[in-house]
Amino acid sequence: MSKKYKAGEFKLFKGYKPFNPSFINQEFEWGTPEIDLLLQEANTYLGKLNAYAELVPNVDFFIHMYALKEATESNMIEGTKTTFDEAVSPEENILPERRDDWQEVQNYTEALNYAIKELDNIPLSIRLLKEVHKILLSDVRGRHKAPGEIRKTQNWIGGSSLQDAFFVPPEPNDLPELLTDLEKFLHNENLLMPDLIKAGIAHYQFETIHPFLDGNGRVGRLLIILYLVERGLLNKPVLYISDFFERNRNAYYDSLSFVKTSSSLDQWLRFFLKGVIETSKNSIYAFEKIAKLRREAQQKVMSISRKPQRRIEFLNMLYSKPTLSVKAVSKEFNLSTPAANKLVKDFVDVGILQEKTGYKRNRYFVFEDYLKIFKD
Repeated sequence: MSKKYKAGEFKLFKGYKPFNPSFINQEFEWGTPEIDLLLQEANTYLGKLNAYAELVPNVDFFIHMYALKEATESNMIEGTKTTFDEAVSPEENILPERRDDWQEVQNYTEALNYAIKELDNIPLSIRLLKEVHKILLSDVRGRHKAPGEIRKTQNWIGGSSLQDAFFVPPEPNDLPELLTDLEKFLHNENLLMPDLIKAGIAHYQFETIHPFLDGNGRVGRLLIILYLVERGLLNKPVLYISDFFERNRNAYYDSLSFVKTSSSLDQWLRFFLKGVIETSKNSIYAFEKIAKLRREAQQKVMSISRKPQRRIEFLNMLYSKPTLSVKAVSKEFNLSTPAANKLVKDFVDVGILQEKTGYKRNRYFVFEDYLKIFKD
């Protein structure tokens, strides 16, 4: 990477050693052929993914599902136990003891949607990330940890105290300069640096600064998506890299940590670019399977002779709400309970929906073939 780059330094402070990363708003030199090749491949597949997202009709239905998958995996990295099946289920189907975890996942999708809309009005900034953080921690376990505020006290990662912590981020007094530098780096048009490399470096720097008392990992992973959308590499937020980070969790943390000890970003950038490549490939494959499933489901719906338009509308609803009850259908389409029951039964009969409880009452139904695409 850069011949001048130094990751930072440890400072001795009151018996512990916070790590202060170096400023990153600087030029970086390229000298690693492997990274160049990975970057080329990552840009190719990211471009293909972006094209798929533009070609798929009503793509926002599917983006909602991808956002839930990203939210589930990103929260899982932080220890949240919500499964993808739970994430797509209505709150009444969630056990009371698991509703905090479920709400954290819903907050993540809300934060992502909010931030994407805000990018039309304001640039990606610390101000926007603070708003994202506020939404993430709303009405969940981190609600007492200063949602939306840069920390004013020292935090740490691992261990039971500052003295035996695995990693101690910078002191609060150093945060304003570090965050200003990060923001300038994101928008410095004079830096001759590919956007994917910038995204990777920005994620590393944000995680090292750790500016919030809680939720830094989730905000840092959202930062990747938001930056790529702002820069136009993605027109829609369809790259959900947290699945790759979760499946390779040890390598994820090791690669980030290695930067501090080696003053080299190479290992981290190789890992990050491989994640972009694999995630893009998987998402393209998922879009292909969705297109095939959609054609098959539409044919099944058209085989039901009664009121095909209502049934097409119901099918479209299932792409964003694949787990539902008869009561929810009745409310969504303003139908009587018998009419809603009939609509659902027709979809069960042609194999689109499956009943999951085995009960005669309080039943819920799942578009299982569709969910399977996101779980594979």
